[in-house]
Amino acid sequence: MIQPSHITGLILAGGRGSRMGGVDKGLQSHLGMPLAMHALLRLAPQVGEVMINANRNLSAYESLGAAVWPDALPDYPGPLAGFLAGLEHCATPFLATVPCDSPLFPTDLVARLGEGLEADDAELAMAATWEDGELRLQPVFCLMRSSVIESLVRFTTGGQRKIDAWTATLRTSTVRFDDADAFVNANTLAELRQLQPRER
Repeated sequence: MIQPSHITGLILAGGRGSRMGGVDKGLQSHLGMPLAMHALLRLAPQVGEVMINANRNLSAYESLGAAVWPDALPDYPGPLAGFLAGLEHCATPFLATVPCDSPLFPTDLVARLGEGLEADDAELAMAATWEDGELRLQPVFCLMRSSVIESLVRFTTGGQRKIDAWTATLRTSTVRFDDADAFVNANTLAELRQLQPRER
């Protein structure tokens, strides 16, 4: 079993927030707290320490009580830039990632990903949910060995940015979670409002 102290958690809050009108999604209020704070409070008990990947309003994110690192690549290229920033500052053997806009992710997310990683001798374990008769991957909810940084540097240096194309180059483990609602995210202000009564 991978000890939480061997895992650094990373909250991905570096996007443009395009579908939310360009606002900084992680700082939008949900039940009286920024979305990123919900993610931090949920992730912190599962790991040894937490970092945040953000590209705007860095001082606001720092006020949440975690180290904040901007993308290692320019022009908001997506989650892989956040992964890379996290790996560059990860001092533990493992890095766990979650997005800032899914405040209900499982409280045993990291532990179960760790079990899958070890059982399959994988380099990266990702969550998946069963929806509408098919398995849907949730690749931004993952646990990776910090040693994959070399692979990610090569991949991004080559100009590639698609998360599924990179994970396809690794030994991966898929861990199924039965509660699809736990992975619901708020891409728009309307979706954020819909989350209000779902808090549990």
